[in-house]
Amino acid sequence: MVRQEMVGRQLAEQLLQHFGMRVVQEPLRVLDVGCGQGTQAIRLARAGHWVTGLDSDPVTLGAAQALLGAESPEVRDRVRLLSGDGHHCGRWFDPGSFDVVLCHGVLMYLPDPGPLIASLARMIAPGGLLSLLARNRDALAMRAGLTGDWRAAVQAFDSDHYTNRLGLSARADRLADLATTLREVSVPLRHWYGVRVFTDATPDHAAPVDGRQLGQLLDAEERAGREDPYRQVAALLHLVGTK
Repeated sequence: MVRQEMVGRQLAEQLLQHFGMRVVQEPLRVLDVGCGQGTQAIRLARAGHWVTGLDSDPVTLGAAQALLGAESPEVRDRVRLLSGDGHHCGRWFDPGSFDVVLCHGVLMYLPDPGPLIASLARMIAPGGLLSLLARNRDALAMRAGLTGDWRAAVQAFDSDHYTNRLGLSARADRLADLATTLREVSVPLRHWYGVRVFTDATPDHAAPVDGRQLGQLLDAEERAGREDPYRQVAALLHLVGTK
């Protein structure tokens, strides 16, 4: 929940700063690669944009369909959900077909993020934005250290792999490396944020906080995600590039 809320706020800020009043006066064409349960896709459709969600997992795509089905007809009409892999966007879409391309929580499952980022860059129209969410390689030891798993913390200093909350092996990236890749595909880094600075070590089964506490938690996460040195040790990196 914290991750999706922070990314949503950060993305809204970048859209408004980059596109100005166009973001409220004219719908943007958005491609969400690895859309998962459709949280960001639906959020953007509620704001009036046309969104294509792409995911290769039929289970999560089904969950996205279910969530979308609970929305108003106007929102449902703005979202198209497709089964597919972001590497093969060129099979369905012409170059420059989208004003905004999202790829959140996908890069960590790839041995090399470069080919996918290059494929996504081709889908962006001139002046468009690319939003990436990746695991922070420079903060891999934080979760283990904060939970007292010292052996894992020490091992994390020398590895770019980790086991995620689902028990799956995944990989992390450094900000500098992703910035270099973005520059190489002509979508240079515009801005970056940290996501889950204080809450990455919070167990999934932790007791929910009340409304006031939740608001304070989100305010703290939002500020930390945009300020150094806090964002540098966030669990996730949210990078926004401009074509």
